[in-house]
Amino acid sequence: MPEETTPATQHTSQPNPQSGSRPPALKPSRDPQLVLLRHGETEWSASGQHTGRTDIPLTAAGEEQARSAGATLADYAFAAVYTSPLARARVTAELAGYPDAVVDEDLAEWDYGPVDGRTSHDVSEDLGREFQIFDDGVRVLPPSAEHGDGRLGETLEEVAARATRVVARAERVLAGQAGAGPGPGAGSGGDVLLVAHGHLLRVLTTVWLGVDPRLGARFELGTAAVCLLGYGHSLRTIEGWNLAAQ
Repeated sequence: MPEETTPATQHTSQPNPQSGSRPPALKPSRDPQLVLLRHGETEWSASGQHTGRTDIPLTAAGEEQARSAGATLADYAFAAVYTSPLARARVTAELAGYPDAVVDEDLAEWDYGPVDGRTSHDVSEDLGREFQIFDDGVRVLPPSAEHGDGRLGETLEEVAARATRVVARAERVLAGQAGAGPGPGAGSGGDVLLVAHGHLLRVLTTVWLGVDPRLGARFELGTAAVCLLGYGHSLRTIEGWNLAAQ
């Protein structure tokens, strides 16, 4: 469950005079949206290494990406902001202008276990065939002390179960239901921001749409990219995807 702290509702990002031009700010929809923000670049995201529970910091470029994402979201006044507990997401939230984001353990990245720190090419060579994480999962390799500290790693279904809990909590805030969570947004309805990770957010989007989590393989998501989930004709929809990706 999320920590009992007050979500950030006020954007506090300041322009960096050294950063050059910023992307134009997105205009909030008339209806509440669930906004997704992937963390900025890390050394492992740049090299294609799977980064699960290993807490790799942002690169200097990743920090600048986070500030840029903050400018993209400058016109939003979020009812609630939640972040993964991992530092690369928490720092992204802070640099984007949301230093008081509520930590939600369910937003942590997929626990890759023996695949952690390895590229898809590396795993494919070990398997003797192409590795597709959304189809194969991470337990195709034996536990390894070097990768994932000997953990088995999560199944895709376990990741989807966590994402389902996040969506349920977020929808209570979006709908303004009593008991939605801590902070001034509870009970009034409004936009919600989730700051997390590439695979977790892709799985969460399949949960939002009510489709097979394996379809997350089809949703490319760049570092510090913004996505917009909403409603249309009583259906959950995607209103924007991979926006302002670096």
